[in-house]
Amino acid sequence: MTIPRKEEIIIKLVSSKSKKTSSKIYSIDKGITDKYAEPEYDEDLSLIQDEDVPHFPVQDTEPARVELKPEESNAVEETVEETVEETVEETASAPVEDTEAEDTEASFPLSVHDIRLSPDRPKSDFMPEGKKKAKKRKHNALKILVSIILVIAAGWATFVYANIPFIRNLRNAYIETAMSTMTHQWLAEWFIPHSIIDEVMARVHAAEDAQVGVNSEWKDDIIAKANSDFYSTFDEIDKESLTKYLKEHPEYQQASLLNLDINEAGFDDDGTDIVTKQGDQVLAIDAKNGILLVRVEGTGYMGVLAICKDVSKLRCCPAENLGSIGEVLESLVPRCGGVLGVNASGFHDRGGAGNGGWIKGYAMCQGVEYGEHFTDSRKRLELRDDGKVYIVDCTSSVASNTTDAVEFRPALIVDGVSLVDELSDFCSIQPRTVFGQSRDGDILMLVVEGRLVGRSLGIGLPECTKIMENYDAYQAMNMDGGTSSEMWYKGEYITKCSNPAITCRYLPDAWVYG
Repeated sequence: MTIPRKEEIIIKLVSSKSKKTSSKIYSIDKGITDKYAEPEYDEDLSLIQDEDVPHFPVQDTEPARVELKPEESNAVEETVEETVEETVEETASAPVEDTEAEDTEASFPLSVHDIRLSPDRPKSDFMPEGKKKAKKRKHNALKILVSIILVIAAGWATFVYANIPFIRNLRNAYIETAMSTMTHQWLAEWFIPHSIIDEVMARVHAAEDAQVGVNSEWKDDIIAKANSDFYSTFDEIDKESLTKYLKEHPEYQQASLLNLDINEAGFDDDGTDIVTKQGDQVLAIDAKNGILLVRVEGTGYMGVLAICKDVSKLRCCPAENLGSIGEVLESLVPRCGGVLGVNASGFHDRGGAGNGGWIKGYAMCQGVEYGEHFTDSRKRLELRDDGKVYIVDCTSSVASNTTDAVEFRPALIVDGVSLVDELSDFCSIQPRTVFGQSRDGDILMLVVEGRLVGRSLGIGLPECTKIMENYDAYQAMNMDGGTSSEMWYKGEYITKCSNPAITCRYLPDAWVYG
């Protein structure tokens, strides 16, 4: 018996246990007819089981499912009930004719990839290959997502709770960084329990309180230098590197080094090949004004250290319209007759405008007093008429011979003794401004850029202290930082503001030199 020339046939499967009959429509292609050629059927089309004929095992379970191609499935599903009845009748009465296996393919345009009739096979076996791959991709994506969530959760738990020194210091620095800003404290409060934040900040406040009573005394006089000699005045400069640089750049050569004026400090400049004895790059030398600008760099930060040789050229200058609005350095410094300037006091941010119009704390600018004294553990830096910088408690009386003063915190170095290190919890990574004086009387003004990804993220106060110590600081104190940290020199900014949208924030006052 040959297979009828029909696009579809019905095979009735009789269960050996329940004797129940189930019908299914199957499409047959050439490969199938070759494998299961010439099956025999009884009168009701039940398959006759024969040992020599391949057959399909049937169990007393739900009927097996066959997965057709999409175009086949759509056609069959629409008319499945009608097709079953019609096909049974047609198949029973259809004439049978002999045909070669090669003709079978032309007679049956529908095809299936496989016929699986075992009810024990999983549902996925009947799924098209495309759907299988899509399901596998979805499963893999879910596994990856869950893995990422678990890694993040584990990382968060380690960062927040681990007591490993490196992680603990990093966590403390992060908390201090966020909590010391005016607008970004949520970066800590959203992700870290308040109990941990309170613990870290309590240590910071305790370290600040520990500075109360630590005041400058200057037991010894300033070490005098022979200002008539260039290399005595600029004793930080490596003589060999300067000599070589001047030979390669005759435009800077002068009859006397005391007239030397090199300026390669701008954003578009690469600096010089001159180095200091400490190994830092020299950006500018102004011998007449006694200014040396040095590039300071470290892991994750960069900035400029200004070393000023004549303390008599230094003063604190207020913004022109202090009390209503601050002033940017590019306006304030030349207005006050200076060539170099950095920010000084903090300010009250009334209304969140950040316009620098009201000094926070106390300040004295060339004998004129501004603001009100802090009543906590902050310190006051006083420039007195003896040419020395003193650091004292802000609650103490202002010395009668003080000419200029600024209150902030914390003190970094007092009378040559460092008060800040990695264990003192002043580790927040910020843009920074530090003001100090060396043992031989040089004024040191350090500005480190920050919050600039790819350029400079900022610096902690322990690192600032090391930089100041490296240049023989005898007194040093932290000034206002963040967006306020800026340095201006001879008509241009030589450090970048942490806010890329502006060149400088409006400031209540500034240290001006020249």
